[in-house]
Amino acid sequence: MKLYYSPAACSMASHILLNEWNIPHTTESVDLKTHKTSKGEDFYKINPKGYVPALTLDNGHTLTENIAILSYLSDSKGALKGDRYQFLEWLAFISTELHKGIGSLFGYPNGPEEVVKSIKDKVAKRLQWLDIQLVGKEFVFDNAFSAADAYLVTVLNWCHKLKIDLNLYKNINDYQKRMMARPSIQKTLQQEGLVK
Repeated sequence: MKLYYSPAACSMASHILLNEWNIPHTTESVDLKTHKTSKGEDFYKINPKGYVPALTLDNGHTLTENIAILSYLSDSKGALKGDRYQFLEWLAFISTELHKGIGSLFGYPNGPEEVVKSIKDKVAKRLQWLDIQLVGKEFVFDNAFSAADAYLVTVLNWCHKLKIDLNLYKNINDYQKRMMARPSIQKTLQQEGLVK
């Protein structure tokens, strides 16, 4: 398998899973401004949508979209032990409510202030709900590290840069610290050039 990723982007969730489960793979980074891979390929020829992640399987087929790739990796590893629909519910919540909400702030680095405040207010409600869900839990789904954790930790990792204070949410803050200490996550951060 080959994962096309951009450092710290949502593709990091797939990268974390590949490392967590020791799934044989290669990676190639993508510059999302030029849409060129690190080998100089036109990324639009790999994923016509132009964004990461993209996972080229051993049979040559390329999967795109986080929920599809994370589900595929979970199924191929036999890692999904709990209710599949609750698992998909978590992936959908992370994708639509957190990823799109928090990620939209990248489009407004300098305001307008009222737009940023509106987005942050909506995100705060989602984070408050998440904080309650994490009470007494080590992982978000089924008492084991899953694709939901890999995706959630990736999205929460953007909060500091976007000035969203996770210290306001004790359970999320504790969760994020635990997750960031996992060897697979540290390995991924190193491979993506985000830590030394």
